[in-house]
Amino acid sequence: MLFAAARKLIPGGVNSPVRAFRSVGGEPFFVDSAKGCRIRDVDGRELIDYVGTWGPAILGHAPDVVVEAVREAAGRGTSFGIPNPLEVEMAETICRMVPSVEKVRMVNSGTEATMSCVRLARGFTGRDRIVKFEGCYHGHVDSLLVKAGSGALTHGQPDSAGVPAALAELTITVPFNDPDAVRAVFQREGGGIAAIILEPAPANAGLYLPEPGFLEGLREICSAYGSLLIFDEVMTGFRVAPGGYQELCGVMPDLTAMGKVIGGGLPVGAFGGRADVMDDLSPDGPVYQAGTLSGNPLAMAAGLAQLREMERVNGWARLEEAGADFEARVRAAIAGRPLNFRRIGSMFCLYFTEAPVRNLAEAQRSDREAFNRYFHACLEGGVYFAPSQFEAGFLSLAHGPDDVAETAEVAGAALDAVFGGADFTTLRGENR
Repeated sequence: MLFAAARKLIPGGVNSPVRAFRSVGGEPFFVDSAKGCRIRDVDGRELIDYVGTWGPAILGHAPDVVVEAVREAAGRGTSFGIPNPLEVEMAETICRMVPSVEKVRMVNSGTEATMSCVRLARGFTGRDRIVKFEGCYHGHVDSLLVKAGSGALTHGQPDSAGVPAALAELTITVPFNDPDAVRAVFQREGGGIAAIILEPAPANAGLYLPEPGFLEGLREICSAYGSLLIFDEVMTGFRVAPGGYQELCGVMPDLTAMGKVIGGGLPVGAFGGRADVMDDLSPDGPVYQAGTLSGNPLAMAAGLAQLREMERVNGWARLEEAGADFEARVRAAIAGRPLNFRRIGSMFCLYFTEAPVRNLAEAQRSDREAFNRYFHACLEGGVYFAPSQFEAGFLSLAHGPDDVAETAEVAGAALDAVFGGADFTTLRGENR
């Protein structure tokens, strides 16, 4: 009933497309509450959640430290439109944690962060063209909603109605993990390229990782041609390590887009990088960027509380241990089946293909119908994974050994149903 009502009032019945379950079929459920690693829908069904609001819930849902921080901040005012001390504390925290960031500006979403990075790169370099990679999603920014044309070096065509072709043509899209394609682009028109933007570990086409030397090569190319290197760490930032993926790989971008974890579940984004580049932003420089709710005190309080707690409990090390245990269970369950599991820290993806996955084209070889059956079988068993083959999953500190063991039982039965022809029955009550 709720979805029917929503469809009358909200386009597609949802406020973000992947929530509509179009990829997997069926109708979405509506959440009433969430705590720890579990969510409860409006019908009272409890699910173990591996979506975690698409990444921010690194401590789990509604952690006491974050809830209390928001409550205290709200008592002092929900928004000011005037500088507040929490903005400075958040900026100090980000600059301390992220290796490449010397200055940072807060915004309200990951999309706003990547959009601002691109504008700043264009303003700083005086160039117009951007290079991006197939399978790297950077929010619904007009110039980044493009995909490759007929060849790897073809200028982008709009991937959404409403994006002018003339704007899309300023974006060149190449395959991820293909350094030769990148070099060819720069040899042809490097003098007009403002920046390369990428997710250093793409997590919007499932999850695949850069091949050895790939990111280092991009850094060398950008430095040689005077272009900026932009890491979109909205998903990996503060999630795979305190300093994001750049801390793990040792490659320093010129600009970094951030979000999710630093908001503690509230709307947030940020971008930062080299001081000389950031100083081109208004009011000091000619590149305009503004936002009424940027640095919102509730979001700053929530994010700071979450980051402090992660540091206090050595959260990233604990998540790596939990991720390793999760991976071991998954690999035992998928042995001998045409599946491919990828993980980094507390992020993971199970591809329904046995072939290696290094880029979008290889990810798209996955058996989506098999994934859809698996998704619904897990959902029926009380485990909620992302409703798309091409989305990453997330562990949190709230996922304990019992939760992972229960998940393994449900997922194993779901895989038996998909590949072994077994009937999947609801794993609830005494069967759980």
